[in-house]
Amino acid sequence: MHRTTILLAEDEPALGQIIKESLETRDFQVLLCNDGEKALKTYQNDIPELLVLDVMMPKKDGFTLAKEIRAIDDSIPIIFLTAKSQTQDVVEGFTIGGNDYLKKPFSMEELIVRINNLLQRTKVQKASEVLKIGNYTFDFPKQQLHYNDISEQLTHRESHLLFHLIKNKNEVLDRSIILNKLWGNDDFFSARSMDVFITKLRKKLQKDEQIQIINVRGFGYKLVC
Repeated sequence: MHRTTILLAEDEPALGQIIKESLETRDFQVLLCNDGEKALKTYQNDIPELLVLDVMMPKKDGFTLAKEIRAIDDSIPIIFLTAKSQTQDVVEGFTIGGNDYLKKPFSMEELIVRINNLLQRTKVQKASEVLKIGNYTFDFPKQQLHYNDISEQLTHRESHLLFHLIKNKNEVLDRSIILNKLWGNDDFFSARSMDVFITKLRKKLQKDEQIQIINVRGFGYKLVC
């Protein structure tokens, strides 16, 4: 069963641990970071499905972190946690792209309800994202690739990469744009990592000979069908 991955950025160790353990009892997978810089690296490496960000953090505050992530991903749900209560802070949080806002102290039950509501809303938005590619059916929300009666579970990053390739079918998918969107940067190591994922997707799609992922040198990749 798929466990939803949540990135939790909270610099108070005791509170962070309480939230992490409470969410894990509800079968969430929680990646806990105690500052904004670590949280950004964790986001880039693990691609979580929801963010819970403390506003006041060392090295990089929650608002700055959210802005940087929103530049990469405009749809991931973001909940801000804050001790601040001024209206302008709430407004700033929503302006940056936050989906919800909880003022400390809060109950764990309230946080869990808000997380589930956001995930349900995201699930509804993605429900129509069942895509056809040649003789394959790709269920993006479930991260499953179907060929006749055979189903294969994809990783989170494989799913997102395939989704963008299909959405840009028969067109060149710009390498630097997709690297920044899925890996958070377009450096050499991220590019090599993306090449590995492309190789994996080619193998998963090889049952249909009409499908090819072509390397367009210097530009990116093209899914041809």
